[in-house]
Amino acid sequence: MELLQRDGGGYYTRDFANKSCSGLCRPFRSTPPRQVLTKARLFRPFSKVVLLLKSLGIDDLINFDFIDAPPSEVLIKSLEQLYALGALNDRGELTKLGRRMAELPLDPMMAKSLIGSEKYSCSEEVATICAMLSVNNSIFYRPKDKGVSYLQSMLISIATWAIIVGQICSFAQVIADAARAAFARGGGGDHIALLNCYNQWRDSGFSTQWCYENFVQARSIKQARDVRDQLEGLMDRVEVEKASNLEGDAICKAIASGFFYNATRLEKGGTYRTLKNPHTVHIHPSSCLFKSEKLPRWLIYHELVFTTKEFMRQVIQIESAWLLEIAPFYYQSKELEDQTKAKLPKAVGKASTTT
Repeated sequence: MELLQRDGGGYYTRDFANKSCSGLCRPFRSTPPRQVLTKARLFRPFSKVVLLLKSLGIDDLINFDFIDAPPSEVLIKSLEQLYALGALNDRGELTKLGRRMAELPLDPMMAKSLIGSEKYSCSEEVATICAMLSVNNSIFYRPKDKGVSYLQSMLISIATWAIIVGQICSFAQVIADAARAAFARGGGGDHIALLNCYNQWRDSGFSTQWCYENFVQARSIKQARDVRDQLEGLMDRVEVEKASNLEGDAICKAIASGFFYNATRLEKGGTYRTLKNPHTVHIHPSSCLFKSEKLPRWLIYHELVFTTKEFMRQVIQIESAWLLEIAPFYYQSKELEDQTKAKLPKAVGKASTTT
């Protein structure tokens, strides 16, 4: 069971135990139980629900009889997001793009990225990324008890056993981190790393042994493959041309076409700040860019996670000029160009290639 937080307050539980109701959300309570407060809180946008209701012909969302009605601010924010994505026109009606997005069982931003990928001829790659992102960040794992069962069979003292187990577990985690870092070679960010992981698994013949050797959850990546197969069928339905393009910039631009709403800029202190509704965010420790010596100046995140800080989970590197190219109606050149001229500490970040 997973605790989800809505934009604007209120919590839901999501039950994954029964496959017949996978992903089903039901009202839980206005505040989370005390024992769950320490867990990560995932902000889930309400935009998908609004898009679905719009596709069903329900326009008066303020007076709609919700089981647990969200705050009006949440509805307004969702409508603004859908309008920015091009799913709604200035009268609040579904556009042709919005109807295509509603046909895809994805978050509206992911749906927009998949549809927008045909412009960059990389729909195959973006479909893979969307499928990998849909399995709730459970692709990679770090072993904690590898070798324990073997050491337990040895007649050694408890103190010696504890030392050896600690060293082996630490070594296994280093190997797991190195295997994950290998997928991120060439840059781009976590989305590209997920794409490389899937492609290498595909090239291995979808081998389970390959998953074990590369510290990849076999069950999760197989689920991602099933999701991808479904997306391929739906791409024909919404008339998205299938094309493959492994150029990193093309893939990053396609992702940015849907997630420009989540753009962030590097600050002098080494943290990031969102462009709209400014607040400070941090790269999640699980990201391949977390230990990067030269942080990218511009990032787009997939989702925000709240633990001790506000973390960006699954980030991808972009350039500021792409935001003006993709969403000129949403960003102004002044708010981007002026900030890129600010000098940063040499060890903190690298300047954008575009000004």
